[in-house]
Amino acid sequence: MEWGVREGAVSARIVAWLTIGVALLSIATGVVATATTTSGGGLFGGVVPNPVRTTASFTGTIVGFLLLVSAVGLRRGLRTAWYASAALVPLAAIHGLLQSSPYSLPLIAVSLVTLPALFGARRRFERPLALTAAQLAAASAVIGAQLYGTVGAYALRSQFRRLDTLFDAFYFTVTTASTVGYGGIHPRTPIAKAFGMTVIVLGTGSFAVALGVLFTPIVENRFASALGKTTDTNVELMENHLLVLGYGQLLTESIIDELGGRTEYVLVVDDADLASKLRDKRRNVLHGDPSDEELLRRVGVERARSVLVATDDDAEDALAVLTARQLNPDVRIVAGATQRENVEKLRRAGADVVVSPSFVGRLLVKAALGGEHAEELADQLVGDDANRTLDEF
Repeated sequence: MEWGVREGAVSARIVAWLTIGVALLSIATGVVATATTTSGGGLFGGVVPNPVRTTASFTGTIVGFLLLVSAVGLRRGLRTAWYASAALVPLAAIHGLLQSSPYSLPLIAVSLVTLPALFGARRRFERPLALTAAQLAAASAVIGAQLYGTVGAYALRSQFRRLDTLFDAFYFTVTTASTVGYGGIHPRTPIAKAFGMTVIVLGTGSFAVALGVLFTPIVENRFASALGKTTDTNVELMENHLLVLGYGQLLTESIIDELGGRTEYVLVVDDADLASKLRDKRRNVLHGDPSDEELLRRVGVERARSVLVATDDDAEDALAVLTARQLNPDVRIVAGATQRENVEKLRRAGADVVVSPSFVGRLLVKAALGGEHAEELADQLVGDDANRTLDEF
């Protein structure tokens, strides 16, 4: 592709971290440039006018903070966050050039590295932005409070000192609602003072509600991670992981123990009580229907290294296998068949490998009855030294 990065070759996590790096560099260089900007020619010998350099210093810091917000969205796989990052990363590089400072060179370099990586992984960010009712209400409250303060202050501008333009009214509203109150604009009449008090109440209230709605899910996710509990946010950027659909007492627990932390995995179960018990055992588990297409997309079936289906119900296993195969025709699917006669059915559903625990039971019976070759086969299944194939497996 024209950007020099093969599509799908870049990890979404790497892109998110690169974006965070650009954001932090943009903030840092903006602060440094603001503190060190002089009347000299700058990096390009006076090509960039000094007022432009000064303006780019503080606007670059704003771009950095906006990039941090978009990086959070990238961590959630949001398409809107990708569009925002695709616009803000080159904008950060342009700010670095306009700052005309040697301190902005790392920002320019990292931005140029991040941009092709961002486009190379664009298909990894397909999740639509779905705001909850609380989030929509909080955003509406903030916007409404600012509009109320700006329009009202401008309408009452004759009753304020030093409030002449619409921008002055907006400035008054922001400084009042944020409780900063520089004091440059003063109400002169009781009506203006009463209006100013309503701006304080509505503005600070809307900001408080918005911050609560924004940060509460983040804090909850952090606590969930600290307690070993898996949430949607934890699995959204998993790649090359093992997806375990359903939970079978006979196989699933021993398989997860065998992983020993060497491979990332997500366990999907449809029993809420079982999911709670597994979380207490620090298992990476999500509650939901293992055959639900939307859920499988959320847990990354299209990015999974392999899928394991090993419950105690062959009918549910077949449905989960069929759904996983439809969503990802190339993924390796291994299934466990409780009943021997269902082995072929699971293969037809799309499983690459089907293991039947009932075979082990038949083997034990044959061994007990002195069946021919049963002992040799049992030695191979438990990893006899003569069986190199099983040892390598």
